Amino acid sequence: MLRETVLNILDNVWPLLIIICTILISLRVVYLIRNHEKVYFYKEVLSLGFVIYIICLFQTVTFQDVAWSTSNFVPFKEMLRYQFGSPLFIRNVLGNVLLFLPYGFFITYFFKFKKYRTPLFLITILSVVIESTQLLIGRVFDIDDIMLNIIGGSFGYLLCKGLLECKEHFPKLLKKTWFYNIIITGLLLFIGLYLFDIIEFGGAL
Repeated sequence: MLRETVLNILDNVWPLLIIICTILISLRVVYLIRNHEKVYFYKEVLSLGFVIYIICLFQTVTFQDVAWSTSNFVPFKEMLRYQFGSPLFIRNVLGNVLLFLPYGFFITYFFKFKKYRTPLFLITILSVVIESTQLLIGRVFDIDDIMLNIIGGSFGYLLCKGLLECKEHFPKLLKKTWFYNIIITGLLLFIGLYLFDIIEFGGAL
């Protein structure tokens, strides 16, 4: 299920990702050189990752086929009709949670929120706007999706907040920039190998 979803997104957004990433990276490099600013590789990757996530989020919530579904304005109606662990449960319940987990993580990382009120507002307003927009473009509105998005965004907030708090207790050696660069490089290699695997065997692009 995850493999199919990633393949579907890649098939539709890879040209846009290449163009947007090229523009952003080139502009960022010129800015850093002209202003003689110090480069933090892991921060640059996280910033670009947020942009890529937003593009993929847009693709996911606006172009997927929803002919099998109808709008739902009754809380828990859709969630409770799926058998736990079934493909529809994974796609509609777990999928909507995971969809917003990166959003909660990124906004917490970049803005260093201490309290949950502002992230909750940002997560909720984005989810409501997405569902309302879907209704306007001929897709469906689902109140359960909003609830699941909030749960996912909240997990992202808690994950980032927990990591930032743990960071304060790291030894000085593990607070060095090179350490975070190594971690982000390893993560990029893992993602790259995973994408190569699903593209090679899934026939994407």
